[in-house]
Amino acid sequence: MREKTPILGLRGICKRFGPVRANHEVDLTLYEGDILGLLGENGAGKTTLMNILFGTYAADAGRIEIDGEPVSIANSADAIAHGIGMVHQHFHLVARHSVLENLMVGQKGRHGTLDRAGAEARLARIADEYGLRLAPETPVAALTIGEQQRLEIIKALFRGARILILDEPTAVLTPQERDGLFKAMRALADKGMGVIFISHKLFEVREITNRVMIMRQGVVTTTLVNGPELTDRELGELMCGRELIPPERPPVAVGRVLLRLTKISAGGTPDRPVLKEVSLEVRAGEILGLAGVSGNGQGALAEVIAGVLPPHGGAIEIDGEVLDQPSVQAVKARGIGRVPEDRIGTGLITTLPLSDNMVLPRVGEAPFSRCGILDHRAMRDFAREQIARFQITAAGVDVRTGTLSGGNLQKALLARELAWDPLVLLVAQPTRGIDVGAAEFVHRQFLDLRARGRGLLVISEDLEELFTLCDRIAVIYEGRIMGTIPVAEATARNVGLLMAGFREDAA
Repeated sequence: MREKTPILGLRGICKRFGPVRANHEVDLTLYEGDILGLLGENGAGKTTLMNILFGTYAADAGRIEIDGEPVSIANSADAIAHGIGMVHQHFHLVARHSVLENLMVGQKGRHGTLDRAGAEARLARIADEYGLRLAPETPVAALTIGEQQRLEIIKALFRGARILILDEPTAVLTPQERDGLFKAMRALADKGMGVIFISHKLFEVREITNRVMIMRQGVVTTTLVNGPELTDRELGELMCGRELIPPERPPVAVGRVLLRLTKISAGGTPDRPVLKEVSLEVRAGEILGLAGVSGNGQGALAEVIAGVLPPHGGAIEIDGEVLDQPSVQAVKARGIGRVPEDRIGTGLITTLPLSDNMVLPRVGEAPFSRCGILDHRAMRDFAREQIARFQITAAGVDVRTGTLSGGNLQKALLARELAWDPLVLLVAQPTRGIDVGAAEFVHRQFLDLRARGRGLLVISEDLEELFTLCDRIAVIYEGRIMGTIPVAEATARNVGLLMAGFREDAA
């Protein structure tokens, strides 16, 4: 058997952001046909390392080798020229441009003109080979989160990289889309490409990779060959450096209805709404889960509850009081907290300091503002308290928020909302893109809130998460609630049927 040839080497890579050591003496080797899993807690240095490889950051020390030869990668154009492609965890797309236009950015045309026909033909070939399909003229703004992630994957394939970095590529994919991606990854590896796969879904890492490298606090701690003897628990404990104990869900007496939606229709037009007569109840001491394939109205439902999207019809009731004119201010004043699905686009302003983001929804209120003048000391003190309480890894309260890892961004959003002890917490995709240790921490916060008699509505595409956390699971399909099942009666089969639009009794 011929020995595999190294196509990529990272040697002694070091990188610091102020006092934070992101990477320290990191070595990595990628071979032809490799699918290397890169694991670590949020803030372990995985994404920083990949951003150095892709030219987004410059290493403080160390070198990059391609085919055994040292190369200089000063920017993403250099990386692409050396055959490196990267699918980022947060999207790098132009919202007002079409799918095809996003793919054509930076591509050379023929005779000084854009080659739309050639680009469309290449997009069609990718769809045929890998099953990743998107209509070429669709504006990115009209795509769901899952479709935007799919476009990022297509963009990397479109540029024909030899080395492909996938940073949490399955975080927003359905199981079917994930299977299609894995099929594509295996096909790429079979052709001699090397793939670096970053994921916090440990069962995916075990399924698709042939080797695993684990980082902790910027240092490589373990490199091992993947095999049937590896378990999710073993990988999780190697990542976190401690024993993982799943939180218990003790029984809690269910109380009064805190949030009631009655025949809510919203989004689209009154004649063709996105939500179609949705009725739900969330009670005190209860976690209600909402399951569904991405794009079936979950986003519109969250926006209605948060007061962002006015309904065409129906009623919203919070703790026994019907809202005559739902608004963001009215909903917040009555105790609804919200952790949105899109951390970057909706939840946080990445160019602002972390201290500003931590108080953003209440920046005009005491103690952060007096007579219209901001109290920056109060803002920083509040941010420091939440950083300590929620174990957020950040280089101080004045750090630019966009430099935080995905898991720490999620913790910041959660800390911001829980600080005000919400009556009902609305949270979408709470553990998407965060590691098992951070997910365990987030789940404990939810269960603590439940134990205090608050209500939670958790929107998630991760059925395992819903089965673990929830008391009841409602399923949405094409804007309608197909059914609500007590978690004790919920199975992958009956929930899956409802997610596909079939009622179990009808099926």
